Amino acid sequence: MRVLVVAHNHPDLHPGGTEILAHDLFREFRSRPEIEALFLAATNNIHREQRPGTSFQAVGDTPDEVIMWSGHFERFYLSQIDSYGTVPHLVNLLEEFRPDVVHIHHVLLIGVEFIALVRRILPNARIVMTLHDYYPICAHDGLMVRTKGRERCERASPNRCSGCFPEISADRFLLREQFIKTSFRQVDRFIAPSRFIKDRFVSWGLDADRITVVPNGRPTVEPAGHRPSPNGRRHVFGYFGNLNPWKGAPVLLKAVQRLIATGTEDFELRLHGGAPFQAKEFVDEVETLAEEAGSHVVRLGPYRPDEIPGLVSAVDWVVVPSIWWENAPLVIQEAFQHRRPVITSNIGGMAEAVRDGVDGMLVRPDDPISLAQAMRRAIETPDLWNALVAGITPPPSIAEVAERHLSIYGSIRRQADIIELKANAA
Repeated sequence: MRVLVVAHNHPDLHPGGTEILAHDLFREFRSRPEIEALFLAATNNIHREQRPGTSFQAVGDTPDEVIMWSGHFERFYLSQIDSYGTVPHLVNLLEEFRPDVVHIHHVLLIGVEFIALVRRILPNARIVMTLHDYYPICAHDGLMVRTKGRERCERASPNRCSGCFPEISADRFLLREQFIKTSFRQVDRFIAPSRFIKDRFVSWGLDADRITVVPNGRPTVEPAGHRPSPNGRRHVFGYFGNLNPWKGAPVLLKAVQRLIATGTEDFELRLHGGAPFQAKEFVDEVETLAEEAGSHVVRLGPYRPDEIPGLVSAVDWVVVPSIWWENAPLVIQEAFQHRRPVITSNIGGMAEAVRDGVDGMLVRPDDPISLAQAMRRAIETPDLWNALVAGITPPPSIAEVAERHLSIYGSIRRQADIIELKANAA
């Protein structure tokens, strides 16, 4: 079986959750003798400059990983507008590799038209798409958060979307929706890493029978040892991930200030991650809040995925304070992989991944007081940490997830064969 795995960037250039998961799955496929896999990542000049002669670039010396430079992308329609510069190269790649399965993890940069291109060039190939976020539904960077204020959006409609972007008419939002849905009709099967995101796309109009829920997985690693604690107190918290307004770092830092103001002193927050491409106002806010917390906050900056075990070994708890509908944050799976209980917002896929009182604690989103209360309870109740650690179930391995994917690939291939036999018989 030949499998083409497509993502909107390469984790070596942009180590986001979608890119990491797609690349991990590709590497698992590549390790199996019965599968020939190719990884195609799109990128733009934010991460790598265009090079003359071809849209394709290499990633180091790996012959089965290719980057397509895609600097001319129209974000509103998720459309690749540089048809002259990219389409001929994509056609050549499809015709030369001739995959049996094309698994798309995102249409950003590569363009939603890529789905129709695959169907035209390889009519017998099966097309699978993982729904990692809400970009097809929401033009506000896929956040499903209103542009005015911080209200989370329960549903999308042309009129509601135009309310977020008054300069764009409801008619254009309707055209956007129909354009994307038309392309999605050519996808054989969608994969949802959480029930929550499946429900959102079903509400948007996708057929529930075409969406299979498959939780993400992680490559197997040795769990990081727990931090020594002679007095039994578990008072070191860790934040992991990029810093942006929607990941909730300011909420977490305000919770730290609340703890200090109410007399809780014996604790530490280790803040891992940078703030790439963020507005100066946001960066200044984070720096000010961290400075005001004094020695209670340790800024550790960006990190590589291979550094996670060593960084996790210094913390007792992992805090995921996002204020948007996170789908399936890898940081929660990484925390459970290393047997760290999670404190997270009680919304979206986060509330689905963490069982309150079993392997972590759920708090009201965007609420520093609620978060501070949970952190205080974590500090002052040593037996709680032991109970939550005992309740942790490690995430599926990437090998187990790959098996689920291969089973889905096989099932849609068999369905296609049955349809073809019936058509020929008729």
